[in-house]
Amino acid sequence: MPGFPSNAPTHACASRELPLPLPLSSPAVSRRELLWRLGGGLGGIALAYLLGRSGLLAAEPLPAPRADLNGGLHHRARARRVVQLFMSGAASQCDTFDYKPLLVERHGEKFDPGEKVELFQSEPGAVMKSPWGWRRHGECGKWISDLVPQLAACADEIAFVHSMVSKSNVHGPATFMQSTGFILPGFPSMGAWVSYALGSMNEDLPTFVVLPDSRGFAPNGPGNWSAGFLHAAHQATMIKASSPTPIFGLFPPASARFITPEAERKGLALLRRLNEEHLASREGDSRLEARIASYEMAARLQLSAPEVLDLRGESDATRRLYGIGEKVTDDFGRNCLIARRLLERGVRFVQVWSGADNGFPRRNWDSHEDIARDHGEMGASMDRPAAALIQDLRARGMLEDTVVLWTTEFGRMPCSQGSKGRDHNPFTFTTWLAGGGIRGGVTYGESDEWSYKAAVNPTYCYDVHATVLHLLGIDHERLTFRHNGIDRRLTDVHGSVIGEIVG
Repeated sequence: MPGFPSNAPTHACASRELPLPLPLSSPAVSRRELLWRLGGGLGGIALAYLLGRSGLLAAEPLPAPRADLNGGLHHRARARRVVQLFMSGAASQCDTFDYKPLLVERHGEKFDPGEKVELFQSEPGAVMKSPWGWRRHGECGKWISDLVPQLAACADEIAFVHSMVSKSNVHGPATFMQSTGFILPGFPSMGAWVSYALGSMNEDLPTFVVLPDSRGFAPNGPGNWSAGFLHAAHQATMIKASSPTPIFGLFPPASARFITPEAERKGLALLRRLNEEHLASREGDSRLEARIASYEMAARLQLSAPEVLDLRGESDATRRLYGIGEKVTDDFGRNCLIARRLLERGVRFVQVWSGADNGFPRRNWDSHEDIARDHGEMGASMDRPAAALIQDLRARGMLEDTVVLWTTEFGRMPCSQGSKGRDHNPFTFTTWLAGGGIRGGVTYGESDEWSYKAAVNPTYCYDVHATVLHLLGIDHERLTFRHNGIDRRLTDVHGSVIGEIVG
């Protein structure tokens, strides 16, 4: 064929360069591949130019956090890190933090809020008071259920939001909404957005870490902490603290005695070279680049992770504070203590899950059958460790720059399902925040007299997400990523900072 002498030298494609024509001696070159190599390069340049002029290319990297803004991106930051405690299954607001005397007065009567009540899987039962009593706590005098006495003792540290609303009464979409701001899959989680905006504070540890319930995942599983369309490096690193192998694949199995430190070093070097060559011909695909970064992080984690996960250095008093070693509180307590250790070592965002979507008997907050039994177990397992985390952060001087966010996907109904359970309620539920610039001992928003619907200042996840980003020094309207021709945000096109709870 003219133009391709048989003795033409071969060319290796360098990273970020256009592919060069192959010689005749190169095997298995299809006609489509040949045409692309002859003309596709110039076409790619033209396409990139047109996309750039139209603003359709992926977003450029954000500027680094600024020292003069206390690590903020757009304004001075009040907080440096976040720990999110997620109650999977829908914790009942009217059995924890949203006190309604009317439920006690009308217990057993027909539930009649003056409109048709449509529930997720049942017909409205009678009005049902909480199985637990209520008391005032702290200087703020907040009414809190006896289900959570340890958190009640922290009332003056907490800002309660009683008018949360969800766009779905189905666990999967509603969990996505609280995690990512959308009810559909494929969007980055809040932790991924924070990683994208602020980056790492410790190169030896991940920026975003998730500690799932040891019994399993919440609905959607790892989709709740994915990077979505952001660079894959921003997805969370999962740590199963109670597992014999807390970080999967970090160390070779004991049976692989042939893997010596020297062999592992050479193997990783070869893998890196092969990956880089593979990446050079696939510009714009972040998955392999993230995989390379993950191997590098894994090498550093082999040194740092064992120390972080080893709780033997903690005092007996600290271990007792979190309830470690006690059957009811050990799992969540261990995760909360590891969360504190991660935060103090520079991890930006830690998510701790309570509850697993693993069928029956229920081991989550989804209390359709028996609220006293199910919430009794879940509340006891969560209350002491969550309160310990607040107290421990305060004692170490970390609470002032750490946001603690307690979340659930929606609430539960004030009427009974069957005789002892409660059905889903997307119309109102409670979220609370503490630390990191949050005003303690305050309440924002109200539900109606039944705790059935938000009545004052209806609030969505967008507002909570905007508030958390604000405390981190990020303007939620300016934190964007260009994807498929749209400037995407964690808060979509919604959201306002809840100024009433910011100190």
